[in-house]
Amino acid sequence: MSKTAVVAAGGTGGHLFPAQALAEALAARGWRIVLATDERGAAYADKFPAQERIALSASTARPGDVIGLVRAGFAVGQGVLQARRAFRMLDPAVVVGFGGYPSLPALLAALSQKRPTVIHEQNSVLGRVNRFIAPRVDRIACAFPTLLKADAKAKARATVVGNPVRPEIRTLYDKAYEAPQPDGRIRILITGGSQGARLLSELVPEAIAKLPEPLRMALIVQQQTRPESMETARRIYRDALIEAEIAPFFRDMAGRLGAAHLVIGRAGASTCCELAVAGRPAILVPLKIATDDHQRHNARLLEEVGGAAVALEDEVTVDSMAGALNALLRDPARLARMAASAKSVAKPDAAEKLADLVEETAKAR
Repeated sequence: MSKTAVVAAGGTGGHLFPAQALAEALAARGWRIVLATDERGAAYADKFPAQERIALSASTARPGDVIGLVRAGFAVGQGVLQARRAFRMLDPAVVVGFGGYPSLPALLAALSQKRPTVIHEQNSVLGRVNRFIAPRVDRIACAFPTLLKADAKAKARATVVGNPVRPEIRTLYDKAYEAPQPDGRIRILITGGSQGARLLSELVPEAIAKLPEPLRMALIVQQQTRPESMETARRIYRDALIEAEIAPFFRDMAGRLGAAHLVIGRAGASTCCELAVAGRPAILVPLKIATDDHQRHNARLLEEVGGAAVALEDEVTVDSMAGALNALLRDPARLARMAASAKSVAKPDAAEKLADLVEETAKAR
């Protein structure tokens, strides 16, 4: 019979998508996959390759919110009991957590039953749950070569495997970047509108609209934005005579990313790692309110090698964004160099490397 791996993740797609990539790699090796998540995580898990799913109670609270912390502790305690009961039936060979509060009950239950455990940190800053659980688990895997907020022992035990990406994104690693041709069309992909309606949904269209007319006429813009900002963005592009497609969500992200000459977006872990694997130049605007400023630290991976330009929220303006775009879009050779630099730090086989680590951990006991 195949061994069972419990993959614990949830809360956001940033946790679920790397977990899904690992699950697909393990399933291809004959593992039986069980997903442990909460209600929010279930919303992102429609394509998750799990033979079984466990719904666990979990909650979070803001620091200083005493009542919220008590409620969160009670919810996590319930989740631990639920996970322990499930594990006695499933007998998993290993439990893998991807951070976020939905992973905590499963990991605590596994530790209480002395089962092998692995955690994966997607960001360059060790998250609060992973920070709490890191001293207790068997193995620590991380996406970035830096692991801030981790103590010396955790850093010493961490293995850099990269951030698992979806198979359709992985295929872009083998596709060469084609810089814009003279008198050809230039494709700009704008993502991350759900994390800052005004900044990305309106400031970026306003900046693009300020570009010189010959450059505007060459553009094809594809932009994700919040529903309430869609009409404003459409009007800005329409008035500037720019060909644009606006939607709250693009399903064929791999195809759009593969066709893009330049990407503008936030600096979440998945975004940065997918840009590296795809080898696409970018302008990144880290989310200012991200916990521990982790998006700014994520962006450094690409910024330091010359794969991306970084614009901080407190500093970016319509004029500064327009200036940056004008300089980049008029310099295809620079875009090509940025694309190559981004790909130089890619880890396209992160899912396989993490699967190797998981199997090694399971065999150790």
